[in-house]
Amino acid sequence: MLTTAFTVFVLIVLFIIVKTIVIVPMREAAVKERLGKFRGVMEPGFHFLIPLIDRVAYRHEMREQVIDVAQQSCITRDNIQLDVDGLVYLKVMDPQKASYGIQDYQRASVNLAQTTMRSEIGKISLDKSFSERDSINENIVREIDRASDPWGIKVLRYEIRNISPPPRVIETLEKQMEAERTKRAEITMATAEKENLINLSQGERQEAVNLSEGEKQKRINEATGRAREISLVANATARGIRSISEAIQKPGGPLAVKMQIVDQFIEELGKILQSAHVSVVPSQLANIKGFFEGISRVSAEIPATPITPQDETRR
Repeated sequence: MLTTAFTVFVLIVLFIIVKTIVIVPMREAAVKERLGKFRGVMEPGFHFLIPLIDRVAYRHEMREQVIDVAQQSCITRDNIQLDVDGLVYLKVMDPQKASYGIQDYQRASVNLAQTTMRSEIGKISLDKSFSERDSINENIVREIDRASDPWGIKVLRYEIRNISPPPRVIETLEKQMEAERTKRAEITMATAEKENLINLSQGERQEAVNLSEGEKQKRINEATGRAREISLVANATARGIRSISEAIQKPGGPLAVKMQIVDQFIEELGKILQSAHVSVVPSQLANIKGFFEGISRVSAEIPATPITPQDETRR
């Protein structure tokens, strides 16, 4: 009898200890109720409760939570069915609201994420659903965060994990990608061919310019040379004429000029008579040159006598 009473006493003491002492881990927050009414939030550490009056009603994970959003079917704006799944990252910010603001904030967050995702996918086409994931994620986070504010939670981010089109759509996309790659290859080849033709034309143009410049410089050099030659010949001719003029002014100059003219006339006349088929004058006149040459030799051998004033007067 005493043993039974002692055992009951020990059990009662243990029950009181268990109900009196509460240890809250660092990662959690506990909601305390007193007689069914919210009393407060117990932070991590050691706490005492009044047995049979106080109790721990809720325990919440205070770390960031990752919730898997199950795969679901979505229809794009161009009526293509897609299977989309994702991940929701959230954190409890207010344990009191998370306890009394909604029954199950995790399930509510998942359902809201699915609804919002279907709505966002329906606003865009199939092509943009692959390229605008970041925009879709931001819109889903904004919508969930606005709705979950009374729940005492904070949606940190949402990530679309997989977008799975139907097999026929995948086949069509593959053909489209292959056609796009072929198109880019053809554009690249055409661009390379165009640049090659441009380079060739520029090379030919530069060659023509260089040739024209060389020809121009050649003509300039030739013209300069001819001008220099003409200038030198003119200067030499002028000096020769000047020398002849000075020689003519000396005694016996006019006679020498006349003799030179007669000599050239007779020489040219002899050439004409030899080559002409019609006789203009008797050909014996061509021998006059020899006559005058003999006179010139005789004159050269006779010593020149000075001319006196009397002789000049007689003339």
